[in-house]
Amino acid sequence: MNYEQIFKNIDDILWKEAGCSNELDYVEQTSWILFLKYLDDLEIERSDEMALQGKDYTYIIKKQYRWNTWACPKTSKGEIDHKAAMTGDDLSDFVNQKLFPYLKNFKATATTPDTLEYKIGEIFSELKNKIVSGYNMREILNYADGLHFQSSTDKHEMSHLYESKIHKMGNAGRNGGEYYTPRPLIRTIVKIVEPKIGDTIYDGACGSAGFLCEAFNYLNERAKTVKQKQILQKETFYGKEKKGLAYIIGIMNMIFHGVEAPNIMHTNTLAEDLSQIQQRDRKDVILANPPFGGKERSEIQQNFPIKTGETAYLFMEHFIKMLKAGGRAGVVIKNTFLSNTDNASIALRRELLESCNLHTILDCPSGVFTGAGVKTVVLFFEKGKPTEKIWYYQLNLDRNLGKTNPLNEDDLADFVALQKTKAASPNSWSLNVSDLNPDTLDLSVKNPNKKEEKVLREPSEIIKEMRELNKEAEVLLKELGE
Repeated sequence: MNYEQIFKNIDDILWKEAGCSNELDYVEQTSWILFLKYLDDLEIERSDEMALQGKDYTYIIKKQYRWNTWACPKTSKGEIDHKAAMTGDDLSDFVNQKLFPYLKNFKATATTPDTLEYKIGEIFSELKNKIVSGYNMREILNYADGLHFQSSTDKHEMSHLYESKIHKMGNAGRNGGEYYTPRPLIRTIVKIVEPKIGDTIYDGACGSAGFLCEAFNYLNERAKTVKQKQILQKETFYGKEKKGLAYIIGIMNMIFHGVEAPNIMHTNTLAEDLSQIQQRDRKDVILANPPFGGKERSEIQQNFPIKTGETAYLFMEHFIKMLKAGGRAGVVIKNTFLSNTDNASIALRRELLESCNLHTILDCPSGVFTGAGVKTVVLFFEKGKPTEKIWYYQLNLDRNLGKTNPLNEDDLADFVALQKTKAASPNSWSLNVSDLNPDTLDLSVKNPNKKEEKVLREPSEIIKEMRELNKEAEVLLKELGE
């Protein structure tokens, strides 16, 4: 049975499950089961590697809590031992009363937060088992046992399927953008920012970790040595996420993409006082899509010099502060950021233009974010010198974007090609900051190359005018005849 079919079968069972009511529940419940199967495969792989070296491996998980003991015990032929496998209330009681408390305790006993042990504890502190029926759970575990994480092909297929689940979850509600930024857009942002091996890469609103995963894919293809691969595992990617479910999905997504112990913290980034950020905290690259339309309480706003209730604007302040001198950023934000006339918006634009070189603005059409219903721009900037000239690119597509017709990388190929030289085209132009109104610093997208569209008239109007002209012609002909 292929992996896609296994995922579908698991979803079908969860759909019948009383404790799961929507796509978010499906992803959450699938996630903890997949994680434990992944963990078991990882430990078996590590044990086999140590055995080849003539050494013993110390398992992270005690024997009674390992997948092959409680979830899917095997016969001597390697098939599921249905006599030994728990089901019904026995299975539910074991998961709820023994397994989850045991795994949750790892958070207290782990040596440091950047270990796999700590991540296990964090994940199982954040969620609970919502699969009420032990019989449904038995079926799900049997299917999940058919998934494997040993080879790079397995991991690639798993990451692809998991991403598609996140995408579905993103489409499931109004807050689609919260969980899912379209991957073609992320890959394009990564190409423009061009992270290097050795850079520290940060997303302070990482959601399902799409930016960090795509940056990992980009750099992993370029990593040639064992040392470079280790740098990508331990010293490159850093994320923060406030919401519990998004945090878990972000960790899982990074693990499936190949990062064993992701450096993602479960915290409210905006609760940090901006003045407390030290040089050692700063990062080389920031890639992010902070949440649209959120509102923050006044005590959170006290952490920022420019006070505003708009979550995305507070994140922008945070990102500017978090960049090292010479650091690069690609940040998605609502297009109203460019033109809002309130004091905070103007002050933030001034801060950005004076402390960073805002070299590129990509204007995205509506429909890029399914369900979010907002128009967005992507800001590309470098910290350390003021902006003198901004290159704009307006993404004009010959179709409407939506669930069945999403953005693809080919749509953005012209932007990527032109951005290297900041060339002018029907969709791109440059603006000198010295030409801006110094009071408002309005950065609105105004394409000077766009031809004025002729207003098409209604057919009834044209017919009416033709009749009037015919009458005039008849009068003239009569007059000539006389």
